[in-house]
Amino acid sequence: MATLRWAPEHRLLATDPDRHHELGTHAAWYAVAGVVTTGVQAVLFLLLRDELGSQVANLVAIAVTTVGNTEFHRRVTFAGRQSNAGKRHLQDLLTFVFYAGYGSAVLAVLDAVVDRPTSWEETGTLLLASLVGGFVRFAVLRWWVFAHRAEAATAAHNG
Repeated sequence: MATLRWAPEHRLLATDPDRHHELGTHAAWYAVAGVVTTGVQAVLFLLLRDELGSQVANLVAIAVTTVGNTEFHRRVTFAGRQSNAGKRHLQDLLTFVFYAGYGSAVLAVLDAVVDRPTSWEETGTLLLASLVGGFVRFAVLRWWVFAHRAEAATAAHNG
């Protein structure tokens, strides 16, 4: 019967403390950017809602904040990680399409459930929807748009 020997350099699970620290740093900066961007979106929505209507105000607010948010993530949140410009532009487009469709659907459901929702009810609903969508976006940014090149090379070598 074989026995396992423990040695200081041996790890049962392959873990890299730097990667865990990096994940925490990425998550913290992502949250900061998310709070600021969501706040800007909410203010734009409230300012434009009466003039343009809820759906259009939401689309304009998303369009204005998506590019700036992604650029912040490129320069700050995931600084030091290389990314393909095409992936970033595709991610901008997909982010806009996702949040536009998602926000429009959320507003439509709210409108169906609440007779004449107030601007604050709509804004609150969009903020909650943005929080949920933000978790998905973080995963996409971290593991696809700004993925480690070493991870991609390892996956290509092992695949």
